[in-house]
Order: sequence, then C-alpha cells, then structure tokens
Amino acid sequence: MVTDSNAAPAEPFDSTRFLANVTQQPGIYQMFGEDGVILYVGKAKNLKARLASYFRKSGLSVKTQALVAKIRQIEVTVTASETEALILEQNLIKANRPPYNILLRDDKSYPYIFISSGEDFPRISFHRGAKKKRGEYFGPYPNVGAVRDSLNFLQKTFRIRQCEDSVFRNRSRPCLQYQIKRCTAPCVNFINPDEYANDLRHTRMFLTGNSDTLMRELANQMDAASQGLEFEKAADYRDQIMALRNIQTQQVMEEGKGDVDVIAAAMQGLVICVHVLFIRQGRILGSRSFYPQAGLTESPAEVLTQFLPQFYLASEGREIPREIITSHAIEEADLLCAALQQATGRQVFLTSSVRSHRAQWLQMAATAAQQNLTSHLNSKKNSQDRFLALQDALELDEMPQRLECFDISHSSGELTVASCVVFDTNGPLKSDYRRFNIDGITPGDDYAAMEQALQRRYTRLQKGEGKLPDILLIDGGKGQLAKAVAVLAELGVNDVLMIGVAKGTTRKAGFETLFNAQTGAEIVLPGDSPALHLIQHIRDEAHRFAITGHKQRRDKKRKTSTLEDVPGIGAGRRRELLRHFGGLPEIRKASVNDLAKVQGISQRLAEEIYSFFHND
Repeated sequence: MVTDSNAAPAEPFDSTRFLANVTQQPGIYQMFGEDGVILYVGKAKNLKARLASYFRKSGLSVKTQALVAKIRQIEVTVTASETEALILEQNLIKANRPPYNILLRDDKSYPYIFISSGEDFPRISFHRGAKKKRGEYFGPYPNVGAVRDSLNFLQKTFRIRQCEDSVFRNRSRPCLQYQIKRCTAPCVNFINPDEYANDLRHTRMFLTGNSDTLMRELANQMDAASQGLEFEKAADYRDQIMALRNIQTQQVMEEGKGDVDVIAAAMQGLVICVHVLFIRQGRILGSRSFYPQAGLTESPAEVLTQFLPQFYLASEGREIPREIITSHAIEEADLLCAALQQATGRQVFLTSSVRSHRAQWLQMAATAAQQNLTSHLNSKKNSQDRFLALQDALELDEMPQRLECFDISHSSGELTVASCVVFDTNGPLKSDYRRFNIDGITPGDDYAAMEQALQRRYTRLQKGEGKLPDILLIDGGKGQLAKAVAVLAELGVNDVLMIGVAKGTTRKAGFETLFNAQTGAEIVLPGDSPALHLIQHIRDEAHRFAITGHKQRRDKKRKTSTLEDVPGIGAGRRRELLRHFGGLPEIRKASVNDLAKVQGISQRLAEEIYSFFHND
C-alpha cells in the first residue's frame, strides 16, 4: 500500500496542480479543510478520474459544491484492488467520522442465544461479545428484548435449564423454576440425560427454523406416549405443540429458509431512517432502526450505498448473512459483494428485486422505516432537542414553546386554501391546526391570500380565542414576510417573532435561508442542524395540510356544482346539454370532443366546461 500526499500551498485549493500528479490506480482519498480537519473519505477505481469529477465546472450538487469550497488538502492512498479500497474507506470513516460522510452510530455488539456443550445437562443462556465459549450460538438478535422473549418461550416450552453452572452444581433440591414448570430439575436428577437431550434437540430445531418438522415429531411422540398409557407425558407433548402453533400464528411472516437481512431506507429532508429486519433460518428474529447523518447523500439509494459497507465491514463482530435484500438498488453492488465474500470466505447475494415471502419481508421493512422516521421526527426528546437548537440558532433568551406556520395552496388561482399548523415542544399540535378558505382576492395572488389568512387567524387570537405563538414561520421570502409584519402590526400583535423561510436556488431541502423580521438578519443553517430539521418539518406539515384542504374543497365543488355555475352557459345551452347527455353526472364524465358535439357548444366552450369540472 502506497501513500501520496499533495497539499495546496495557498487558498483556494489548486486542483489543476494537484490532479496533474494523481495516480490512476485504485485507492482511497481523504479531503481536509482548515487546520487539518478531515472532511470526507472516499474510494475510487481510478483515483485521478474520481477526484477530477469534484472540480468540473458544472453538474455538481449543492452539497458537493459546499464540500469542495472547504477543501485545503487531499491525501490519497493507493491500494492493490478496489475491494481493498472499500474496506480501508470504511475503517477510516469509522475512525475519523468525517462530517460529509454518512455516519452510522452502531458500536455495540449484537446478542445471541448460547447453548453450552461438553456436559450431560447443557445450559441455554443469553450471550453478548466474543464467541470464546465452547458451544453453539444462535442469532444475532437485534436487541436484548428479542433474546429474552425467545428464552422465555423456550423455558416454558422445553424447560431447558438457564441457571449459572455454579448454582447448578450446588443444588440439593429443585428451585422455584421447577415448581412453576419452567425447568425439569436436572440439578437433582429429576430427568435422565437421554430425555434432557431430546428436549435440547427440540430446542435446537426451533432455533434453526425447523418448527414444522419439530411439530410432526412431537405429534408422533404424543401418539406413542398415549398408546403406552403415559398420559402425563402425552399432555406435555400436546402443550409443546400448542405453544409452537401459537407462536407460528403470531409470526405469520416467517416462511422459507435461509439467513437474510432485509434493509429499507426512508428519507425526509436530511433526516434518514434505515430499518434492518434480521431473518435467520427463515425466522424473523427482530429488527432495528438506525438514524445516520446524511452526509452528501440525497436519495434512499445513495443512503444504502454508503450505509451497507459501514454496517457490514466497519463493525466488529457483525454477522454477514448469505443474502441481503434492499429497498433500493445500490451502486457498485458487485464491489460490495466481493468485499463481503472476502470478509466471510463465502458468496453473499445482494438484491432489491424479490417476490413471494421475500417481497413481504421487504414491504414490512419499508413500512417500518417510514413509520419509524415519522415517529423519530415527532418524538418528544427529539422535538425538544430541536427546539433548543432553534433557540441557539436565533439567539433567543428562552426556548420557544409554540410555533405556527402558514402555507397557501390553489389550482391556477382557484379554490385557494391557507393552512396554519402549530407545533409545541412535544411535536405537532393537531388540535390547534386551522384552515381558511380564501375568497375575494385576485386569483393566484399569494400575498393577498396570506394577508387574509393572517388577519382572520390573529384577529381571533387577539380576542382570546387561542394562544399566540412565540414564533410565526412564513413559507416564503422577504415579500411574504413583509406582508406578515404589516398585518400583525395593524392588529397590534407585537410580541411574536416572525421568520421567513426561503428556499435556496436549487429549491432542495437543506439550503433554506431564514429572514429574521426583528433583526433583519439572514441566517443559513448547516444541513444537519436540528433547528433546520424542525423548520423543515413544520413547513412540510403546513404544505401537506394546505394541499389536503385544497383537494377537499375542490372535490366538494365537483360534487355540488351545477350547470348554472359554469360561466357562459345559459338556459338554452343547459337544456341542450342535459338532453344530449341525460344528466349532470354524464356531463362531468364527457370529454372535450363529446361536449363539442352538442348543439350550440363550440370547441372553446367545450374546453371551458371540461376545465370547470376537471380543474386539477
């Protein structure tokens, strides 16, 4: 492995000089900013070509442009292969945690179920950490709770001992576990080694996903015990079968065989949730959600492309399954498979196109990712952290307790609806949401619509019909903000801080500019700022609430409109339309050409009638 370092002698970074000396071999590169702070780590099959792409004159995302502007030095490390570069990249990301890489916070080891060996009466127990003990390990499970649930089921069903060896060797009489039928008391020889070995074999069958075979075997043993008049033993087998059938009905998604991780990503703004479903021997052992920093990623596919190598290659002790299913196709899948094969010594399959029960698993993971992302955004702790961050960003003396945000929605200026959403430190306060149907303005005049909505809302608040917010967010630039300032000043509302939220030139999340009406300051928050995430969340919620209200108003008009409401349609034309189509429902369904066939209806008028009933 060879390392080559090139540093620009002065600002800005001299990319032309640097690129003239960069190798075309595979390897990794590290980008440094002021004071030697590492900004980003990447890999490349061709270092020269990859690094040159950062300095082209067009086609860079805004995030990448922001990164390039901070570069003061780049170091490259040549590797023997692209696979080696991928592994080294992940190790450096884990060690340095650069701000522009996607960052996975997952340093813990995963728990297993452990069955000891070399004893007449082996023990089953919880295990986490290095696999140094002699015995069998089943898992990994996503969390301690999943292990505890499985151990509890096994203890009640097959009654394998779970006590410590020191306790087991020094018992002179059965413990409470025997009394409540959760152990067969091998410590005092209440069960012989052959019978205990049979229970242990059944436990292994359950843990390896052979439940159907196990139930058939238990049924045969129950029949044999009944025929031998061993009714108590037959009842034990019956109870075991019932317990297995019960757990199968609770886990209807368990089908097929194999060790599979199913991984789905959901993204809202710059907040990410990656949900991992752990399946071993065809059994769903559980799942876990991760919330990594976004880095330079802008889509779920990019998130998974960076997440998977960190998850499997940079985490010590991570078990790599034979198959990985993802919600989105990732870049360089073949390269990742090669690196995973090198790490495991066996082939690993990676796919995003699945059918049957695998498609059900993937849908389950995708739904969980989206739901958990929403819950994460709405969680009380996360919400309070974001409110504190907003206090710091706006340099307020106290943490705000209540925020309001307004948005406008219409179709070509028609049926305008304004929304007002309210957040407190616990998240959305939906009981205080309000909508305003806007009338009497020039169609499409968003300034007038905002003025009317604010007048109606704050006139009521001034009368004591609700609580004033600490901060009023206006989705728009300086023009919309100035209108809001004028309205509230006219109403005598003086103690509400107004902030305008303007989208950047790319109109993408993460590049908004805030305008403080009180100080006149323009504020640009970093893309990973919790305060910005809060503002994005309430703005998106206001947008959703406004659109929903507009659609409801539009649908209501479609259902209640009559021909008398259509401009340019007098009594004679209404009569001809009804005679031709037989009724209003058929007129609504008619195409422009069908309408134009009616006597007295021109092509232009037909288009106006059609637009009236289908104005999207």
